Amino acid sequence: MRFWRRNWYYIGGILFVFLAFGMGLWGSGHLSRLQVILVFSWMGMLMHQFEEYAFPGGFPLISNMAGLGELEHPERYPLNARQSFLSNVIFCYLSYIIPILFPNLIWMGASQVLAGVWQLPGHGIAMNIRLKSKYNPGLASTALLQTPVAIYYIWYVANYMPEQAGQLWWGIPGSLAMLLLTFIVPILFMKDKNSPYPFDDRELYGYDKEHVKKLWEERKAVKAAKEAK
Repeated sequence: MRFWRRNWYYIGGILFVFLAFGMGLWGSGHLSRLQVILVFSWMGMLMHQFEEYAFPGGFPLISNMAGLGELEHPERYPLNARQSFLSNVIFCYLSYIIPILFPNLIWMGASQVLAGVWQLPGHGIAMNIRLKSKYNPGLASTALLQTPVAIYYIWYVANYMPEQAGQLWWGIPGSLAMLLLTFIVPILFMKDKNSPYPFDDRELYGYDKEHVKKLWEERKAVKAAKEAK
């Protein structure tokens, strides 16, 4: 379990490769079109996780420090290695695989694909503003994989399954609930400044190490100056 917890994003990258070959050689001809789209949506999430944690990586520190404002213990608070593993593997995999098994539940499929779309303003706008940058790990896969797949899913249902297209609207609250239960709730219940599950340095300092460290020091200095007043 420890090996899986420390390497889940690499394992996810390998799973992405297997799914790519499986879909190309077998899946596209044996699964329904909705299942094919939903599998590609899951593959987009796997690549999103790989981009955040493996290459270029650095999402844990960026999220804790820039996104959530933690300056003292960003290596383990609020996100820590155990929570990230449970959220991104156990909970996230289930929330992506279950819709694939029940493709006719359009509201569930819409929830799955739209959960990835919500990452776009988060990575593309909010996080870039806080980092003072044009890119952060997770943005490319969201913009180039997850969002196009979601658009295609909506287009396909609206054009080929118009009698069920009304369920697409339920994907909006469904996707928000999915993100809440998969990521937000685990963070709230598992955050601990003394967590014995800190991230490794290779997980913390992936993307633009010097820029992130400089930003971290600047924010610590600003905080110290405010506290000194």
